[in-house]
Amino acid sequence: MTAIALETGQEARRTALILAASQAIIGSAAPIAISVGALAGQYLLGPDKSLATAPITGFNIGVALGALPAAAIVRSMGQRSGFMTGTIVTALGGLIASLALFQGGFWLFAFGLLTIGVGGKAELLDEGAADNAPPEFKARAISFVLAGGVVTAILGPQIVIFTRELLPPVMFAGSFISILPLAAVGAIILSFLRLPAKASGKVEIADSDARPLAEIITQPRFVAALFCAVGSYALMSFVMTGAPLAMVGCGLSENDATLGISWHVMAMFAPSFFTGSLIHRFGAERIVATGLILLIGCAIVALSGLALWQFWTSLILLGLGWNFGFIGATAMVAATYRPSEKGKVQGFHDFVLFGSVACASLMSGMVYNAWGWEMLNWMVFPVTVLCFVALGALKLTSLRKAEA
Repeated sequence: MTAIALETGQEARRTALILAASQAIIGSAAPIAISVGALAGQYLLGPDKSLATAPITGFNIGVALGALPAAAIVRSMGQRSGFMTGTIVTALGGLIASLALFQGGFWLFAFGLLTIGVGGKAELLDEGAADNAPPEFKARAISFVLAGGVVTAILGPQIVIFTRELLPPVMFAGSFISILPLAAVGAIILSFLRLPAKASGKVEIADSDARPLAEIITQPRFVAALFCAVGSYALMSFVMTGAPLAMVGCGLSENDATLGISWHVMAMFAPSFFTGSLIHRFGAERIVATGLILLIGCAIVALSGLALWQFWTSLILLGLGWNFGFIGATAMVAATYRPSEKGKVQGFHDFVLFGSVACASLMSGMVYNAWGWEMLNWMVFPVTVLCFVALGALKLTSLRKAEA
């Protein structure tokens, strides 16, 4: 190994560790918002609680919207400025949400969570770790940042437990105020980054061989992959968003509900260290099918009773099912387009995906308020069956092509 290569590898490792540490701190804002967003929404509403999950919908919409300004900032000012801007926006979201709770403003609170979602998406720390690493270190760099994501699954809910009654008599305001010091610490960590002032000089890929979007998205493999991605992610959002409401509604404590989300988020991210290897070994379709089976297992456990262990186990299975189902489906989508087509295909994919996820989180509160926790879980079965039908149709199409 040459001295230049050694220095490049060390710098990439340093960058990845800084981004991972920042992710562990700033990323905790997401589980804070998810674990108490619906409970706080319920707290702010009057007798009709059907819109209690609208703040979580706002968060999901923010995640979808955040990618566009983040990309523009990175192109114009560089990744470090993009990361810093995301941190500032996240802090602003925490401040808005806190003020909304003091004022009793439900829709202002939902806007605060939307702002947190925008800030979280704008950070794009895993992409930054990969972009600034040599090819042989990219996978490990992403793993470092994912490890920071696992820390957030513990840190965020613990912050909620210790701060939700910090500013009486306004419940949960302390949890959202705590996002400000988290953002400050994250910004200090990011200040140690040594990245180019402007976006890295990537060579733009010529689009002369790019196909029309309609041709790409009508491929059987793309259709099946998008269907499974939407099904896995929307079901996760649908059940997870209603879970804290159900746990508290069944007489469990808010701490129990928060810790349930902690287990869930950990199950979402921890398998990511080896999901890629499993996809490479067994194929994306089998991993997606495994994720769908885990989602069915989540519903079966949830429908079996209302004890704490049943809630927590179902949420863990929900997280695992999302990981396998969504990441597997994303790998399937990536195999359907050429490098020159990436931007427009991912834009269409993300628009459909996050639009569906936002609708699912909003419907969660309405369904729970009208029919209860059981109906939330019964909905898992028809959606997963449709996803299996999509995978089966893709398999038949592939066999016919092979025989032709």
